[in-house]
Amino acid sequence: MNKLLTTISLVANFSITACTSSELEDYETLEFTVVGNEIIGEGIIDSTSLSLFKKAIETAPDAKTLVLKNVGGSVNDEANRIFASFVHSQGFATHVPGNGMVASGGTDLFLAGVSRTIEKGACIGVHSWAAGTNENSLRGNQVPRDHDLHKPYLTYYDYVGIPRSFYWFTLEAAPADSMHWMSREKVIEYKMTTQPPGDLSSDPICNER
Repeated sequence: MNKLLTTISLVANFSITACTSSELEDYETLEFTVVGNEIIGEGIIDSTSLSLFKKAIETAPDAKTLVLKNVGGSVNDEANRIFASFVHSQGFATHVPGNGMVASGGTDLFLAGVSRTIEKGACIGVHSWAAGTNENSLRGNQVPRDHDLHKPYLTYYDYVGIPRSFYWFTLEAAPADSMHWMSREKVIEYKMTTQPPGDLSSDPICNER
C-alpha cells in the first residue's frame, strides 16, 4: 500500500494548512476542466479535490497531463498530500503555463508529476506551513528538525523524488503569511522540473495573479 496514504495525523490539536489566513476566509475550491488530453486545475485544494479529480479522469481516461493554471494552496496539507500522491501514482505529468501560478500546497501538487514542466513567465511560490490559530500558532521553521511534525512532508518529498533540502528551504524562504517566488536557478537546484524551465516571474506580477 502507498505509504503516503497510510500516514496518520501526528498532532490532533493542530490543523496544518498551506494557505494564508486570508485565503482560508474565502476561497474557490479546486475545479477541473478537460481540454483534449489535458486536465486543467484552478482553485484551492481541499478535501473534495481528490474525488473531483477522479471524476475528471472518468470523462477523460486518456488524459495524462494535469495543467495547474492557478492553484494558490490548500486548506489542509494532509488532504493535499493524499491527493498529490494519487496524481503521482497514476503517472500524471504536471505543467504550469506561462500565465499560470502555483504556490504553497499548489507547488507541492505540482511536484507530484512524474514529469514536471514550467513555462517561461510562470509563478512558483513557497513558504512555511502554519498550524493552529493566531493565538496558538506553530510555524514550521520554529519546529526542531527532528520533530515528528516534519515527517509527513519529508515522506511526501521522498515519494515524489524531490530532495529533502527543498523542504527545509521552503520553511526559511518566507513565513506562512507571506510568499517567496522561486527563481529559475532555485527551481533547477532543487530538481523541481524534469526539463529546464524558462525565466520565472516574481513580484509584483505573481502577487497579482
